[in-house]
Amino acid sequence: MAVRKLYAGVKLRETRTRLGLTQKAFAAKLGVSLPYLNQMENNNRPVSSTVLLALASEFGFDVTELSAGDAERLVSDMREALADPVFGDSAPPLADLRLAASNAPALARAFLELHRAYRQSHERLASLDEALGREDAALSPSPWEEVRDFFHYCDNYIDAVDHAAEHFMRPDGGNPDPEIRAAEMLERAGITLRFADIPGLRQYDEGSRTLTLPNRLSGPTRRFQLLHQLALLTQAKLLEATLDLARFQSPEARAIARIGMANYFAGAALLPYSRFLEAAQATRHDLELLADQFGASIEQVAHRLSTLQRPGAKGLPFYFVRVDQAGTITKRHSAAPLQFARYGGACPLWNVHRAFETPGQFLRQLAETPDGVRYFCLARDVSKPGGAWGAPVRRFAIGLGCEVRHAGALVYTDDLDLDNAAAFEPIGISCRICERRNCHQRAVPPLERRLSVNADLRGVLPYEVAE
Repeated sequence: MAVRKLYAGVKLRETRTRLGLTQKAFAAKLGVSLPYLNQMENNNRPVSSTVLLALASEFGFDVTELSAGDAERLVSDMREALADPVFGDSAPPLADLRLAASNAPALARAFLELHRAYRQSHERLASLDEALGREDAALSPSPWEEVRDFFHYCDNYIDAVDHAAEHFMRPDGGNPDPEIRAAEMLERAGITLRFADIPGLRQYDEGSRTLTLPNRLSGPTRRFQLLHQLALLTQAKLLEATLDLARFQSPEARAIARIGMANYFAGAALLPYSRFLEAAQATRHDLELLADQFGASIEQVAHRLSTLQRPGAKGLPFYFVRVDQAGTITKRHSAAPLQFARYGGACPLWNVHRAFETPGQFLRQLAETPDGVRYFCLARDVSKPGGAWGAPVRRFAIGLGCEVRHAGALVYTDDLDLDNAAAFEPIGISCRICERRNCHQRAVPPLERRLSVNADLRGVLPYEVAE
């Protein structure tokens, strides 16, 4: 397999600026010529191994920060946006998208914002009768999508909040149980904790300073909700400072993100970074063992595994996704090259959709995406009972996976033939940008390919995708 060259000019420039060095001084410390550094910063040359070693030795720099993760996300998002029929056959080649993502990431994000605004405008026009005469009909980004993209481009890792949660759970002679510690902290803050038969997951009354939790909550959910409320009440300054940096465009987006930050604190306190990373490696990422050891749910453990991206102490680069029965993605994150469709559902060939058929069981899959990257995929249903007769059941399935080169670190792969090319099933991201010609589950044609239609021939599809 050919080694992929690393172009990271933008991050090199950001590193030099952060260190307060001129190009000449930076080049001298890296042991390269000034023209060579200039070419690397402008992505005319890849970052050499000599420079990577110098960054690590001279500055203690975590060279994994130079990975092309952000660029790959931008490329994936731009490809999906350009699959919009409004662009017709004018989509630029993949090489141009990679250049834009690497050399001009701000421009790439501006393009994505513009396309999102176009989509929202188009959807608003489709319901013009409802919008006419309304004062709030002005175009604005969807708060939910804005927050989703914020976490997406932060690698789903918020360093300050993660460290604060870990500090909260650091052994200091206090009780190491997160539920007991949270209850103690709430009591010190003058909060009364009570349990009652109430709807929902949590109720906090500011006037009486009373936090009420339902009697029926499972242990992991109860602990998570306690930690969430604790974050809102005791970590407000930290959360607000982090939200200030995000510069959300609407108060609704900021409010949603505040909940997301409190959720992040709760997950990071329930599963403290260093201790959880060590346990994940020791158990070879056995989700059930980790859930039992930390008093968490399978979904909480899987989600946390995908956030272990602390510079200098990274875990495996997992993707994590949660889907409902309609195939709609309700949670998504990927530290792996695999990216998810921003709009619509996931590829139906992916094992996460089959998890609903086998409740309580883990499904394993070896898969290959159209770009030739191979993955190990783990899926399981995580349906949430209503807690009473007649109460609705919330049905979800989660997927967790990584590139197959990391699969040996997972207990789930011990009996799989990872070297057998025939064992890998073809999967995609979105039909509109998937280049596979003979997919039996294709819903719509790929927009980057010409079609051949012959009324006298009929295969699985009523058309053929041209070479």
